Amino acid sequence: MGGQKFAVLLCADDSDYVKKIYGGYYGVFVRMLKEEGEDWDVFRVAKGEFPDENEIDGYDGFVITGSCNDAHGNDNWICKLLILLKKLDAMKKKVLGICFGHQILGRSIGGKIGRASAGWDIGITKVHLNPSNIFTYLKMPTSLSVIECHRDEVWELPPEAEVLAWSNKTGIEMFQCGDHILGIQGHPEYTKDILLHLIDRLFCRNLIEESLAKDAKHKVEASEPDREAWTKLCTSFLKGRL
Repeated sequence: MGGQKFAVLLCADDSDYVKKIYGGYYGVFVRMLKEEGEDWDVFRVAKGEFPDENEIDGYDGFVITGSCNDAHGNDNWICKLLILLKKLDAMKKKVLGICFGHQILGRSIGGKIGRASAGWDIGITKVHLNPSNIFTYLKMPTSLSVIECHRDEVWELPPEAEVLAWSNKTGIEMFQCGDHILGIQGHPEYTKDILLHLIDRLFCRNLIEESLAKDAKHKVEASEPDREAWTKLCTSFLKGRL
């Protein structure tokens, strides 16, 4: 479906490694999602850069990235992002939220979010898919492995939202609201090397203990994420093929 236009709402600072290898997190998402004939833009919302009101209608869909910030916080840019998401919801624009993006989407539609009761989930996690038409249509298996790196989660969703997946650590790994909002707690866009560098960054900043860092690296080396299936799911949703 060439000719469509999408925007990445970038909620994180690019690490030097991701900037050098992938052209930043925007480049990571474009590499996974962009198809021939499409236009992709980036708005660095964490730095206060938002699309103008008259620009929004020109986009077919939006992707919200992960972030080091808490989606349950009230930083000025987060509050501004919530206003934008409510507007996109009202316009029925396609919105795909990843990790922080998943959580802030849940908050924007009236859900409850906060610190995960089970603590950090870092590594490659098996996510169990609840019965849903979208998985039947895409011929998905009953579970998929995905790269995870989060300590917050969506606690609760409003009745109009459907929980699509869960894991042993997280009750809401994926949700859908209408046919235009999709949240995924994991990182389908990440490669294993991105996660390994991120683990080192978290450890150097004293955000995780050495034992957790070592355990997470072991998990990463021991298994593989189902990147092809996740890419198919994300592109099919975002581009209206479901």
